[in-house]
Amino acid sequence: MAILKSHGICFRESTLQFSRPNCGDHYKSRRNVKWRSPQAAVIPNFHLPMRSFEVKNRTSVEAIKSLRLITAIKTPYLPDGRFDLEAYDDLVNMQIENGAEGVIVGGTTGEGQLMSWDEHIMLIGHTVNCFGGSIKVIGNTGSNSAREAIHATEQGFAVGMHAALHINPYYGKTSLEGLVSHLDSVLPMGPTIIYNVPSRTGQDIPPRVINTVAQSSNLAGIKECVGNDRIEQYTANGIVVWSGNDDQCHDARWSHGATGVISVTSNLIPGLMQELMFGGKNPLLNAKLLPLIEWLFQEPNPIGLNTALAQLGVVRPVFRLPYVPLPLAKRVEFVNLVGEIGRENFVGEKDVQVLDDDEFILVGRH
Repeated sequence: MAILKSHGICFRESTLQFSRPNCGDHYKSRRNVKWRSPQAAVIPNFHLPMRSFEVKNRTSVEAIKSLRLITAIKTPYLPDGRFDLEAYDDLVNMQIENGAEGVIVGGTTGEGQLMSWDEHIMLIGHTVNCFGGSIKVIGNTGSNSAREAIHATEQGFAVGMHAALHINPYYGKTSLEGLVSHLDSVLPMGPTIIYNVPSRTGQDIPPRVINTVAQSSNLAGIKECVGNDRIEQYTANGIVVWSGNDDQCHDARWSHGATGVISVTSNLIPGLMQELMFGGKNPLLNAKLLPLIEWLFQEPNPIGLNTALAQLGVVRPVFRLPYVPLPLAKRVEFVNLVGEIGRENFVGEKDVQVLDDDEFILVGRH
């Protein structure tokens, strides 16, 4: 391992002399004055959102509320770790052809957490330019930093995304009042879906927060991962909800009032997920898909999905670290699952393969 040596740099003291003002008299005259906070610190909306009210290609909130199948689309990579836009375009086209109505770009599944903001906004813009007339493009522009969330959302709407996806601040968690303020800072910019996934953020977004921000006309709805009881609590009050759990989405849709699902599994079987969301109650189909869904989420998403898409031959077997492929035994299980469900129901046309460990490329620097 290379040994790093530190090199000291000496700076010569400046011979310049600066006169110091006599502050004694000024201090004496002010020491009994009560301190007051700067007024600018408490002015609401001091920094106005960089929004435009021109019509352009802007989608109404109602159009977003009606979407039933939204796919959290995978981002594929070239061997050097850059985006593989050719493979990405094929993935999006397969979603459109099989009835998906929207895509989440740069979400957890799309590994937005591993992108620079330049990459992130470029991919949103690319998706809008190529597919915005055929599918709704929802950009994940959320952040645990309000400053970043505001800036990214401004840029996302500027490049044409139809709606924004926003998460509550993770790791550096805030109070419920701070959470309301965080969401209020981005809601004025356009149609917004709020994403509640406590298993990743470490903090639930409780109904009292949602009921408060629901006063905004830009709130399209909630992607809810807490469960179907919470979903029904919202839908009973007229709030649009998408299930964030593929294993619960059938019951959420047909028994608890959910509008649909924001799905990972639909990357693999968009046609069957479309049938699950559009075709009425279908417990037999739901039961048929549950083993695949369980396989996908045995490790944190998107590890299973990345592995499966590589085995199907629709993306290169390239992983941006810290994600690594599932082990050999799990890859064999996937081949068997494809056989049980039917290869014709999965994306791509190549035969599913197990792939050897040395066929996968792990990229740390990109």
